[in-house]
Amino acid sequence: MRSCKRIGMLSLIFSFTFITAQTPDVFRAEYMLMPENNSEVSTTRIKLLANVPIPVREKKDFIVLGAEYNKFDYTVPQSTLPNTTDLSNFHVLDVNLAYVYKWSEDWRFIGVMTPRWASTFTDGNQREDFNINFTAGGYKEKKDAEKPYRLVVGLSYSATSPIRVPLPFVYYEKRFRPNWAYTVGVPKTGIKLYTKKQHFFQAELFLDGYYVNIQNDILLSNNNLATDISHTALLLTLGYQYKFTKDISVYLLGGHTITQNGVLRNSDRASVFTLNSGPGLYFRTGFRIGI
Repeated sequence: MRSCKRIGMLSLIFSFTFITAQTPDVFRAEYMLMPENNSEVSTTRIKLLANVPIPVREKKDFIVLGAEYNKFDYTVPQSTLPNTTDLSNFHVLDVNLAYVYKWSEDWRFIGVMTPRWASTFTDGNQREDFNINFTAGGYKEKKDAEKPYRLVVGLSYSATSPIRVPLPFVYYEKRFRPNWAYTVGVPKTGIKLYTKKQHFFQAELFLDGYYVNIQNDILLSNNNLATDISHTALLLTLGYQYKFTKDISVYLLGGHTITQNGVLRNSDRASVFTLNSGPGLYFRTGFRIGI
């Protein structure tokens, strides 16, 4: 009985984290590196996240409290623009507050509110650093089927998105052979090979990025004022994962950008200066506790 309750709890964490970040983790520590490319720009990121479920309504539903912290360093040549030191030490802190409602044995519905602080924090905490994002969706899982699968669908609203409307998302994962599974969705699509000795290999196509407030606005040579920085990248990677136990693993991914766009933006969120649009390498490694 205790084991069944634990599996159910982890499944709820899984659904919550997939809706917010498409990562089935209760804890993760990660390091990312995009080395200097032909634009002479490099990026590093440190990520920490954790999620804690609290059972309610006779343990049918769950409140999930979670947090995710990202620290970015964006290295740009001094000759590119003035005040390049203002483009390092970006911080993004999300506090995830979610409710998971059990509608049936197969379906659960989830609502998530995510207060976010994203800033350089050079002058303390400012109003422009703070936004609130919202997500709502449904989660279905069939573990006992001949070909197990997971499905997540919903809508997500980001206060920092240039498109000020809720955007749909979908994630579908299926074990189509005993040693093979595929994933189709946004922001991640891929395929995974399982082995008998806890070694896993995978190929992924996914989107990555961030949007952060620059507290010390940067005055550009064309008299435009940069107040924010955004970076998006479409990446193709190959990865390896080793599981010490069923829930604890380490992983390493390496790949290349298909396209990327790192830009400075003004207060209207319009692009005023391109920092990095060239191709580049991508590496990510970490430790995780998941399902």
